[in-house]
Amino acid sequence: MTIWHLHLLNARNALTGSMSEIRAAVREAVALAEDHATLPRFDLVVRAGDATMSDRCVGGQVPAPGQIEITLMPDRFDAGHLRRAVVRELHHLLRRDGPGFGLSLGDALVSEGLAGHFVLRVLGGAADPWDAVRPGPGMLRQAGNLWARHEFDFAEWFLGRGKIRRWTGYGVGHMLVAEHLAQMADESAASLTGVPADAFRPALRRLIAGEGGEEPEESEIASRDAGGPAPRTPRDI
Repeated sequence: MTIWHLHLLNARNALTGSMSEIRAAVREAVALAEDHATLPRFDLVVRAGDATMSDRCVGGQVPAPGQIEITLMPDRFDAGHLRRAVVRELHHLLRRDGPGFGLSLGDALVSEGLAGHFVLRVLGGAADPWDAVRPGPGMLRQAGNLWARHEFDFAEWFLGRGKIRRWTGYGVGHMLVAEHLAQMADESAASLTGVPADAFRPALRRLIAGEGGEEPEESEIASRDAGGPAPRTPRDI
């Protein structure tokens, strides 16, 4: 059993009305996740706020190794939504200790795709709305074109702050991990935690071929990937 600490930031009593439910939901999420993966030591911080990135009024991120931050709106608290957010961030926590969330678009797609499938493995039910998004025409090929790019815009690909449909990155990631798992019956989102993103590249190629496209050759992509600044640390849904 892993050692972990829950920190409720409640100096101004914003969480007072939900503190017992928050503790119970977090404990349950951690216990269920531990049935599927060996969790590292971690601190989990919960604060009230409106800086959430989903319609469920709860969001999370892993800003550093061993740290999870959850932001929720107390007046719209839902224990089920909190459990799903915590389980998702626990997978990000695991991956942070392995290859990391990553710097490129491909890294982000795989990290988010694996986290979404980990939620399904641990909690069951249907895919969360962002993971269930179907990418628009040509988006799979565009993901292949930009796979290794470090200067991609996370907010545009995943949050809809630009010309790309909201949550497209989550949908692409979910699809490519599902395609990978379909070919690897003995694998799971938990067992793939430490696998580099490029191992999922063939799955994306199959998806692109399935919609009648073709991913550029590696040499063509490499000639355009000159690096660039890392994306801002993403705040997950």
